[in-house]
Amino acid sequence: MPSEETDVVVVGAGQAGVAMSEHLGAHGIPHVVLERHRVAERWRSERWDSLVANGPAWHDRFPGLEFSDIDPDAFASKDRVADYFSAYAEKIGAPIRCGVEVTSVRRHAGRPGFRVETSEGVIDARFVVAATGPFQRPVIPPIVPAGAVPVQIHSNEYRNPQQLPDGAVLVVGSGSSGVQIADELRRSGRRVLLSVGPHDRPPREYRGRDFCWWLGVLGLWDAQTPPQGADHVTIAVSGARGGHTVDFRALAAEGIELVGLTTSYDDGVLRFAPDLAANIALGDSKYLELLRAADAYVERNGLDLPEEPAAHILGPEPDCVARPVLELDLAGAGVTSIVWATGYATDHSWLDVDAFDENGRPDQRRGVSTEPGVYFLGLPWQSRRGSSFIWGVWHDAAYVADHITTQRGYLAHGTADRPGGAAG
Repeated sequence: MPSEETDVVVVGAGQAGVAMSEHLGAHGIPHVVLERHRVAERWRSERWDSLVANGPAWHDRFPGLEFSDIDPDAFASKDRVADYFSAYAEKIGAPIRCGVEVTSVRRHAGRPGFRVETSEGVIDARFVVAATGPFQRPVIPPIVPAGAVPVQIHSNEYRNPQQLPDGAVLVVGSGSSGVQIADELRRSGRRVLLSVGPHDRPPREYRGRDFCWWLGVLGLWDAQTPPQGADHVTIAVSGARGGHTVDFRALAAEGIELVGLTTSYDDGVLRFAPDLAANIALGDSKYLELLRAADAYVERNGLDLPEEPAAHILGPEPDCVARPVLELDLAGAGVTSIVWATGYATDHSWLDVDAFDENGRPDQRRGVSTEPGVYFLGLPWQSRRGSSFIWGVWHDAAYVADHITTQRGYLAHGTADRPGGAAG
């Protein structure tokens, strides 16, 4: 049975896949988007119930469609974000096929293009775009053995406090997910411990502008490489409860017990690094650095924005920071659950091509891989700081679509009029 043919196969129908389809369609390039579940499935079924977008509705969207039913400065719920992408896909007529899993992609031998094997058959494609994003395989460090506490789950499995058994909860991870989950658990009446590692914590709002706006006007979204050693540092920011600046001092004052980086476990005892104060100080320094840059921008441009001197004043050091807990008997502390908000790894096991470096990471520049004809989209720092964010992936998709258009032109030139010639 002959395989189906198309110019481009896009794998994944989340924000990256939908953006890619829009730009390919604008160029008139035949393509199909394959999604093993539903459009924006991770937003629908792999996030906690109360999650909202971390950026305001005016910012966390594509240029072609606004959130018509949400205040521009509000934060869309996870279900509203998923519905947004479904509506956007319908608006642009994206050729998305849901319920189709890509099982392997291999380069053809002796002719251009790739053999894309799927759960619904084979597709012959000249180009392949891996638009599966960065949040594919949940990572739980192999520290606490199974059975040491009744429940250990990754943040992608956490839904709400009622899901967990009675007792104290340790949340490991100080990025947006860990902070928001810890806060929700504490507000439900739980005893909560939060393991804090290195992080960046920008102000939610400063001088009447959201931090997304500040990163934009200061050119920080366009940073092309992360600071040395900071490519995996998490960002602690929250749109929950209308949006607020994450302040670990305030979290401690409200009853969350802060500990350092989780390092090891032995015979019921969990150990933490003596780095809590240093990690909080690092976050504070990043926070204050942004405030100073914002103040300088206001003065330089003569803007009439209200001053906020109180924002520069840090609260007192919590007792848990001054005298950090370095060991915790889990049973003695009544810890019955651990929520690992420890991030994700990519999973391109289906992509059997020479497009990865010696560490198994995509070997690419601005989404163009070292394997001609293979592209990536939605990776952190793919072209800039904003690449894995909703608006950033849309602009990266434009670049990838332009590159594919150029390559199609080279391949087509002078071949269509030759005997046996092929344009793709």
